[in-house]
Amino acid sequence: MKTKYFVGILFATSLYWMYLLYSPFILTITIAALLSISTSSIVNYFEKLFSSKLIASFISSFLLAILFFAPLGYFLTTLTIQLKSIDPKTFEELTEYLSYYIVNPPEYLAFIKPYILDEFKDIDANLITSKVLSLTATIGAFSAGFLKNALLIIIFYFFAQLNGTIMVDYLKRIIHISAHESNQLIKELTSVMSVVFYSIIVTAMFQGILFGLAISYMGYNGLLFGIMYGFASLIPVIGGIIMWLPFMIWEFSVGNNANAIFIAVYSVVVISIIADTFIKPLTIKEINYRLLKDDDTRINEIVIFFAIIAGLTTFGFWGMILGPAITAFFLTILKLFEARTAECET
Repeated sequence: MKTKYFVGILFATSLYWMYLLYSPFILTITIAALLSISTSSIVNYFEKLFSSKLIASFISSFLLAILFFAPLGYFLTTLTIQLKSIDPKTFEELTEYLSYYIVNPPEYLAFIKPYILDEFKDIDANLITSKVLSLTATIGAFSAGFLKNALLIIIFYFFAQLNGTIMVDYLKRIIHISAHESNQLIKELTSVMSVVFYSIIVTAMFQGILFGLAISYMGYNGLLFGIMYGFASLIPVIGGIIMWLPFMIWEFSVGNNANAIFIAVYSVVVISIIADTFIKPLTIKEINYRLLKDDDTRINEIVIFFAIIAGLTTFGFWGMILGPAITAFFLTILKLFEARTAECET
């Protein structure tokens, strides 16, 4: 057997066992690596400021934990505690109110009665209550798992920032493409991921603040529900609805019709239409322009916008990172093929 075949078999075998060993952490490591790519400009700034890669990596990891994971941790922990403290009778009363409201709708909604009566005639208050309580336990387990994964992402992110340059230089030496092509691939991926990361942070904060202010005006915890809305807004189409609809139903059930109508109209018009439909793409476009001065690395903001939506739909929460990364990688490979085709024709 030739030496190269023997080495190839050894490599394939070791790769298989490495996959088995690290498969539980592949997604976590991938997210940490993509976040590291997204924030490389921040780390470079801190490294120049403090003349230390270690300090720059530590500060960037701390900022990521505070800005990205701390709000999520607060939201999940508070939500779990609040749900466990709710009296089951509250759900029963709410279900009974909804049942009555469906059977006896107000005059201006009487036209929909034939369409919804058959669908909701068999509502069981006890069944709904038990499902809500089981959902509470599920949310608690998810919260614990998410916080564990968030901690692992922060750890992997720190080491990716600390040793990222070494790993990238090593990959450049072992892959069979030219230095120019590898640099272009890294440049394009870094540029797009930076735009995506900052766009997500800015738009989620903006919409969360808008919703938090409205909810605070109604007497609720604006910080908690603002954070919830900010991350829920990343879910395409239904993200905002799953936040404001329960508030509208609850306000109707306790007789605050004005508050119910206000939160529905405000959420649809101000947040969903103005902020999400018009301001969000403009925000992505502005960040795209500010960060990417080179037209060769700039990707259309609509492509980024739909890449985020596709990623969330396919991969769930972390799809907002994976979707644009996969899209940017694919588009860059196409550019490399285009360049090589042009060289062959020449």
